[in-house]
Amino acid sequence: MTINVPPPPEDGGRIVDEPLTQALSRRYLAYALSTITNRALPDLRDGMKPVHRRILYGMRQMRLDPGTTAKKSARVVGDVMGRFHPHGDQSIYDALVRLAQDFAQRYPLVDGQGNFGNIDGDNPAAMRYTECRLTLAAQLLLDGIDEDAVDFRATYDGEGEEPVVLPAAFPNLLANGSAGIAVGMATSIPPHNVGELIDACLLLLQRPDATNADLMERVPGPDFPTGGVIVESRASLLETFETGRGGVRHRARWTREDAGRGTWRIVVTEVPYQVQKSKLVEQLASLLEQKKAPLLADVRDESAEDIRLVLEPRARSVEPEVLMESLFKLCDLEVRFPVNMNVLDRTNTPGVMGLKGCLQGFLDHRREVVVRRARHRLGKIEARLHILDGLVTAYLNLDEVIRIVRYEDEPKAALIAAFALSDIQADAILNTRLRQLARLEEMELRREHAELAEERNGLNALLASEPKQWALVGVGLRDVREQLAKDAGLARRRTTFAEAPALDSLPAPESFAPREPITVILSERGWIRAAKGRVEDASELKFKEGDSLGFLVPAETTDRLLLFASDGRCFTLDCAKLPSARGQGEPLRLMLDLDDRVKLTAVFAHRPGAKRLVASSGGYGFLVPEDELVANRRAGKSVLNVDGGQTRLCLPADGDHVAVLGENGKALVFALAELPEMPRGKGVKLQSYREGGLKDGLVFAADAGPTWTDGSGRTRQWSDWRDWLGKRAGAGRLAPRGLKRFHPR
Repeated sequence: MTINVPPPPEDGGRIVDEPLTQALSRRYLAYALSTITNRALPDLRDGMKPVHRRILYGMRQMRLDPGTTAKKSARVVGDVMGRFHPHGDQSIYDALVRLAQDFAQRYPLVDGQGNFGNIDGDNPAAMRYTECRLTLAAQLLLDGIDEDAVDFRATYDGEGEEPVVLPAAFPNLLANGSAGIAVGMATSIPPHNVGELIDACLLLLQRPDATNADLMERVPGPDFPTGGVIVESRASLLETFETGRGGVRHRARWTREDAGRGTWRIVVTEVPYQVQKSKLVEQLASLLEQKKAPLLADVRDESAEDIRLVLEPRARSVEPEVLMESLFKLCDLEVRFPVNMNVLDRTNTPGVMGLKGCLQGFLDHRREVVVRRARHRLGKIEARLHILDGLVTAYLNLDEVIRIVRYEDEPKAALIAAFALSDIQADAILNTRLRQLARLEEMELRREHAELAEERNGLNALLASEPKQWALVGVGLRDVREQLAKDAGLARRRTTFAEAPALDSLPAPESFAPREPITVILSERGWIRAAKGRVEDASELKFKEGDSLGFLVPAETTDRLLLFASDGRCFTLDCAKLPSARGQGEPLRLMLDLDDRVKLTAVFAHRPGAKRLVASSGGYGFLVPEDELVANRRAGKSVLNVDGGQTRLCLPADGDHVAVLGENGKALVFALAELPEMPRGKGVKLQSYREGGLKDGLVFAADAGPTWTDGSGRTRQWSDWRDWLGKRAGAGRLAPRGLKRFHPR
């Protein structure tokens, strides 16, 4: 028998006819959402990413509780990978290792046995050599997970279930912090002290209208695992807690140690969070080699189990505070930990939250857990009471029950018919042993029935009263605090607070760096580097494929580089800390909080005492001292209000006249003295336009006259510029032939 099989279509049925842009955007959006929700951002309720949640749940399934014997990490990784997390074993093991590192986690969730790495940055041993089990903190996060406290979902293969979120008996999101980079967003949450967080939660339960300032009385700031000192001001920390964005200056802890005969040395005992001690020692050695730390003579690492970095001063006359302040500016003895509290809420929606928002989200989750556990327990009690009612009925009619069981062919049906029992009650009676028919057993049943009935009434009252639910949440938080407080080393605050010395009384960091000429090279795509000496021929510079030269700025290593952006902000970089031109440099957006949509208008070396003319595309501008442009934050300093437009000019005010050119082709010249000097703002109108806006401008001296560069690159003199001389805010007149811009693009 011959079977006719139709030939397959020419395209194999796999070709989809749609525009490429739509196909790419839809697929990229799906990838971005997957990265955001399933990999990079933690959940507000338990502070976990999926891989960490799966590790803890997998270890619970393996019964690796704190009091049990630890098992091989390879076994845990294999079980988690096979049942819950179908990704590489190394990524799972890396996540497990981090959960066990006491210098990375404020409250470790995994008790690791073996080599799990160290603060020097050494790698942990292979998973076949290490063992692990859960800690008390992890057990508290999982408490109640078998009591219908949270929702479950199917695993990736549909053969099992995994929790959507953990019950989380304490606010793990803020206690252990989190960090991650998704597509178009990131998160960076510092760790805090869990005792302080619970106190803040209890305050919120008492006063739901409490502000972040009130909560700061309980939570003064982060509490890093490595200790150290926070020198951020209270006002700055409050702003960070309010907005969910900001930064925390975190310093190493040091003491002055007497070395005899009038000499002394500095001993560093705690380093900033996420700073590898070995890299810090390399930084200090590099500063010595490059002669950028003239007050430092030597550095030694004498660490054993505790950190001990010894810093020898160049001379005994040097003040310890001056030495340390100079090193804080030059190396990672002080870091600024970025704060971006971007989390997923209960609807899996990403958003930035402040301190109060995070704590309130956790409390709402705990109330839901309390209610669900109460309902679960109530169901168990109802089922048990139903059985007890049947057993009590049997004891009250014991002789008849014995007769039915002994003589009836269908005793179950007969019991149901005789005493109006359910199937479950009849089965319980039939499964009762003869030894349990004693009088004492009947009394025990009645006692159990009374206790369960009382508990049922209490649970019904709890479910009917929201205040009682919140009160039970508070009781649970106090119990967790007591349990974690049993480990004094874990409970006490490790990071302290201090005021940074006044910068005016200390030597500037520029005085510690050798003064050498450099050329700052910034590409169109935002890659920055610094070449030694002066770059005479820019055509010899090499860039990544598709990139080109954006700015070429002569400077010195002691200078500060100012970068004026199109949104009116000005940023500052230390020229001595710019990457070397031996490579391609580093992306500027890793050093500054600079959005991809924001372009740079001007890049120049700071000249103390100099002034700049800044103007927006709307035709408004003013003079600003360059000293006012220096910013000490990654987010820069807002200088020019562009009012929906963008920055058009940022020119050195070297001259006495200003020439402006509008997009309508009209030019106007007026005296520089007509412009006000301001530290920030919108400014005054430079030129009036019926349509369009400001195109270009120039500051020049009347004696020399203005010049411009034409399309062929030739410099042309504007000799009759006085014919365009007028008052500021005038409309001007048509520009001379050939004048399209004062500066080439």
